[in-house]
Amino acid sequence: MTLSLDQSKLQNTLLASLRPDLFAVLAPYLAPASLDRHHVIESQHEAISQVCFPGPGVVSVVARTANGIRMETGLIGPEGMTGVALLYGVDRTPHETFVQIPCRVMQLSASDLRQALIDSLPLHRHLLRYAYAFSIQVAQTALCNGRFTIEQRLARWLLMSHDRVDREDIMLTHEFLSLMLGVRRAGVTTALRNLVTLGSIGIHRGTIVIRDRAELLASAGDAYGAPEASYAAVMGTTPPGLAA
Repeated sequence: MTLSLDQSKLQNTLLASLRPDLFAVLAPYLAPASLDRHHVIESQHEAISQVCFPGPGVVSVVARTANGIRMETGLIGPEGMTGVALLYGVDRTPHETFVQIPCRVMQLSASDLRQALIDSLPLHRHLLRYAYAFSIQVAQTALCNGRFTIEQRLARWLLMSHDRVDREDIMLTHEFLSLMLGVRRAGVTTALRNLVTLGSIGIHRGTIVIRDRAELLASAGDAYGAPEASYAAVMGTTPPGLAA
């Protein structure tokens, strides 16, 4: 698809911060799209067909067992891209990737991304740097799930979501948070109540409102920040929200 794109106006940081010559390799293949909540971008064990570079919004990567047990392992927003497996020469993943908070994206086909990577080794190397930064986030999730309290993990998750949206209100249910954090709904309810008491968030009809980010950062403690700092160091760009 031929599309005239102003790189400086793109809402995806990964695309907007590419060197102009590297962006020029991808630009002819990119097309805009709007993705609704629950839209599946990658299905478990199925060939990846599309790659998305999101604007403000949240895309979840969820691990799933054969028995249907699910847990979120990573978040993708304006700082990143889907289809990371393709960067390693793999065409599918055991995980599921879907839209959690609706977003506009720039997308291209998996075959077009492969061609762009063949055409430009520097582009491939740059996107692999993002893949490395994303792996740090996934590792931090594993650490948090094993060593941090539900309240700390929830605070981290809310901060990560806040980083990736362009507003203070985040539409989420207790049930969905329970799935994402891999804990019982009662545990999520208690943790949310504690954060409300601290004044860091408010809750209204399925919507969580970030009221005091500094207080939320204090609640998260060491659960939040290391992957974000790694992204800045590796990519040379501050991810959306980190400087807020």
